[in-house]
Amino acid sequence: MTLERLRIFVAVAEREHVTSAARALNLTQSAVSNAIAALEAEHGVRLFDRVGRGVALNEMGRAFVPEARAVLARAAAADAVLADMSALRRGRVTIFASQTIASYWLPRRLVAFHAAHPGVELQVEIGNTREAADAVLNGVAEIGLVEGDVDAPALVQTRIGSDRLAVIVAPDHPWADRRALAAKDLPSSPWVMREVGSGTRSTLEEAVREAGVDPAELPVAMTLPSNESVLAAAEAGAGATALSESVARAAIDAGRVVVAPFGLAERPYRLLRHAERYRSRAGEIFAQLITAPDGLDQA
Repeated sequence: MTLERLRIFVAVAEREHVTSAARALNLTQSAVSNAIAALEAEHGVRLFDRVGRGVALNEMGRAFVPEARAVLARAAAADAVLADMSALRRGRVTIFASQTIASYWLPRRLVAFHAAHPGVELQVEIGNTREAADAVLNGVAEIGLVEGDVDAPALVQTRIGSDRLAVIVAPDHPWADRRALAAKDLPSSPWVMREVGSGTRSTLEEAVREAGVDPAELPVAMTLPSNESVLAAAEAGAGATALSESVARAAIDAGRVVVAPFGLAERPYRLLRHAERYRSRAGEIFAQLITAPDGLDQA
């Protein structure tokens, strides 16, 4: 059974006339007759009585008409859904973003996309950089948004922005009023760290390593799973930490924490997409939005 045969059956059933149905469907009379005959032969039934040179629905045919119409209606609805998705009238984009990006960089872009395409659902999960990369690799998310480097050849990585980490300490920390902080000084303070796998931690460790200090020499007082908990611990005097300046900005401006004088390099934000998995049209448009120089960074 095919949709085309059902479509032909319904057209003949509505008219009880093969020639009229063929004309309405823009088919030949023989094509219509053959389709009805094939449908009946496939299932071993008769749907029409042949009366003279015409046809008339029999009891089985009359019972089958609403079922055929229902199938054609569902097929039309499915086709409409795909058309809507193609035109971005509906759909869904699954995004997995690292904490810093999700909290401070992404929201304005989500709002801008939603304003342009209100029928498309944006489903956002939040974790660390490693979790975001794994989600895209495993097909759980279509788009990943991370800070720092990701070693995954199957992922296509596109730079979409950047931020800068800062060494953050409480106002009464020994580093708070120093004019300079050397790399060799870094192991002299306890540290509050994000968990292994976070872009914040990997960026700090790479910077420390490039400065000539083994990250393992940093005495880790505690490891915490979110930017907010790390900032709160540093503010309470648990030790030094490294966070995005955007994460700590309110606390810095309020004087609850201080930026220690140790420069850390800028780190990129990256869009992750799988090189081989399906890319929805909604996902493509969202990716274009966040990679375009549209002024959102200055908003």
